[in-house]
Amino acid sequence: MTHESHVTADDLAEIREGVARLCATFPMEYWRETDRERRYPTEFVRALTEAGYLSALIPEQYGGSGLGLRSAAAILEEVQRSGANGAACHAQMYTMGTVLRHGSAAQKQTYLPGIAAGTLRLQAFGVTEPTAGTDTTSIRTTAVREGDHYVVNGQKVWTSRAEHSDLMLLLARTTPRDQVAKRTEGMSVFIVDMREALGRGLTIRPIRTMINHATTEIFFDNLRVPASNLLGEEGRGFRYILDGMNAERILIAAECIGDAKWFIEKARNYARERSVFGRPIGQNQGVQFPIARAYMAMRAAELMVQDAAARYERGEPCGPEANMAKQLAAEASWQAGEMCLQTHGGYGFAEEYDVERKFRETRLYQIAPISTNLVLSYLAEHVLELPRSY
Repeated sequence: MTHESHVTADDLAEIREGVARLCATFPMEYWRETDRERRYPTEFVRALTEAGYLSALIPEQYGGSGLGLRSAAAILEEVQRSGANGAACHAQMYTMGTVLRHGSAAQKQTYLPGIAAGTLRLQAFGVTEPTAGTDTTSIRTTAVREGDHYVVNGQKVWTSRAEHSDLMLLLARTTPRDQVAKRTEGMSVFIVDMREALGRGLTIRPIRTMINHATTEIFFDNLRVPASNLLGEEGRGFRYILDGMNAERILIAAECIGDAKWFIEKARNYARERSVFGRPIGQNQGVQFPIARAYMAMRAAELMVQDAAARYERGEPCGPEANMAKQLAAEASWQAGEMCLQTHGGYGFAEEYDVERKFRETRLYQIAPISTNLVLSYLAEHVLELPRSY
């Protein structure tokens, strides 16, 4: 595979073809079954891992592919476009970025080769709390230093894939909020080995949701974490996780583009084949126009995703672009999903057409990993220089 700065359109096309071939070995019935049984797609995640796709962003010196964000975006977009669901494993791609950017040489050598090889799974990110939501600076989970350990107490919610991960990145308060000059200070990031912690101060409780998304709430009761598992400097954790959020938003935006493409192709094919009143329904402008509008929205959002990913790769500030890419792509995928369901009429609700499953899955991205309202507030304050609203 090619180094990120030299990735060409042909390289990206080759990546897409490879992912499409892999996804084709998992027919739609596989995804219907995992959805029906609310089962984790272990076989699919293993296949993506063994093919090296989930380690795309890990440098070659640690056993990864050393690719850039455009390549990673192409991988996840193609997964979604195939009708699969990359949410089961996409965090393996970007969560390790915090370790890569802020971990010590020893930490990187300890964890990254295993993550690249697939022998270690870093899928869980413990940030959100029941009382804090998106107001990350209000988290209450604490980590108190005691000798060569930190003692962690508190609770996290919407911690996805915790039951299917070996490691978790945890954000906790190491200095009380009323003792710091800025509310963004006094939080730290830890690597928690959940294999050792489970039953020793760590409890995981699954949350049933509208979609087959393995998400959980987590309870910490005097969990002892070695001080050597602190990432970077104590108290600077908020800045560390912000770094990774732009990558996360761009990659999830790429997934939404993949979803939109799946919906548009599915609707177009159905509209060409389905005949009512002696003619294909796609001949009717009432059916054509929503498909065309969804296509336009997808193409426009796709350009923003490409722009954001290119800026990120060049090391340029890309907060506004990452946020806009995520919101525009999520809106485009939802518009396409709504259109696709409507195009299929009653058949859109039938499990065998896969539309209703993807319809449920893509709706998530209007809410996660960042609420659309917060994206708008961010742009209003930081780009348009309007007064801060919260």
